[in-house]
Amino acid sequence: MSDTDGKPERALLVALRLPKRARWQVAESLEELGRLTESAGAIVVGSLTQDFPARSSRLYVGKGKAEELRTLAGDRQADVVIADDNLSPAQERNLSRALGLKVIDRRALILDIFAQRARTSEGKLQVELAQLSYLLPRLVRRWSHLERLGGGIGTRGPGETQLESDRRIIRRRILQIQGELRRVQRHRRLLGDRRHAGGWPVVALVGYTNAGKTTLLNRLAGSRFRSADQLFVTLDPAARAVALPSHQPFILTDTVGFIRKLPPELIDAFRATLEQLHDADVLLHVVDASHPRAGEQLRAVEQLLSELELADRPLLLALNKVDRIQEPHDLRRLAEESRGIPVSALTGAGLSELLAAIEALLRPRLGQVTLRIPYADGPALALCYRKGRVLRREDGEGGVVVDVALPLRLLGRVSAYRV
Repeated sequence: MSDTDGKPERALLVALRLPKRARWQVAESLEELGRLTESAGAIVVGSLTQDFPARSSRLYVGKGKAEELRTLAGDRQADVVIADDNLSPAQERNLSRALGLKVIDRRALILDIFAQRARTSEGKLQVELAQLSYLLPRLVRRWSHLERLGGGIGTRGPGETQLESDRRIIRRRILQIQGELRRVQRHRRLLGDRRHAGGWPVVALVGYTNAGKTTLLNRLAGSRFRSADQLFVTLDPAARAVALPSHQPFILTDTVGFIRKLPPELIDAFRATLEQLHDADVLLHVVDASHPRAGEQLRAVEQLLSELELADRPLLLALNKVDRIQEPHDLRRLAEESRGIPVSALTGAGLSELLAAIEALLRPRLGQVTLRIPYADGPALALCYRKGRVLRREDGEGGVVVDVALPLRLLGRVSAYRV
């Protein structure tokens, strides 16, 4: 959304308040849209809200409000108008003509942010797939040559319009990207199988964007992944090993943050990444407890988890950023209502309690057994120390007797030595 001459675009925001939506909900959504706009590199120069009984199928807003929007855009020298709701291709096209300005919706804005933030080849493929899926029904207003007949010999069928040709090219590229992402998905599943075969449980971080997931990962694992007080800083998945209080290790993974009105194109494109949540033994839901609408964000994430068929996964709630909360009773109320654990990824407060709760959820995955391991089988004894927790050891004649808590999937490797 940044101009090529280096000047940031000036954006005017617009939202509708339908009869079933409260004013505070529209105001909060518009405020979030402003933060998204700033994250994309633009400047918010104003906003406009209209109370309307139903969304206009032609202009999104009413005709009179469109005139008011045009005047305000001229006064504020706006370059782009951003709608808080998803627009149909016709609404986007008609409103742009009525205003004489570029018009985009929340989906296009989020896709633009993702395009700027993607770093890995996988992330770039996922964003490109989402953008092409969004672009395909909007081709008619993107090019001026679309209705001319193509004349390139060997490139198009006889009589095929340029619009049909461009659509065919985009569909072909979509199929190509989907094939590449399937290969990435198979590779990721192979890595996940190796982790599970190694006996290390997996805990996946989920939460609303800017809830502090990456900061929490850095604090627990001693890593240095980029984190900032911005929306959608983390797009590419990351994983690090973390030790529980019993010294049993587990894998902590970070994924893209959620948000209300997340574009379906992004959910489809990032499905290969989000599917790793299905392989997690525990979901660690991180909530920004200092946010004035923390409860709304919590429910938005829960709804998305339900749509991804993850509602039945073991889940632990971490109420993050408690260092920012001025009123202790607000935190107590949220903790009681949500049964979450107050923590601060920035200061480290509450992390010992969080790790103890994670261990309690992972404990059913462990089986406690007594083994008599011959001295000749050093790898089996090393496995007990490396992947499990040795509770007792007794060196005797011909071997070592140990009481050990091992991941259930590893018990088969040492079953021959069970007492």
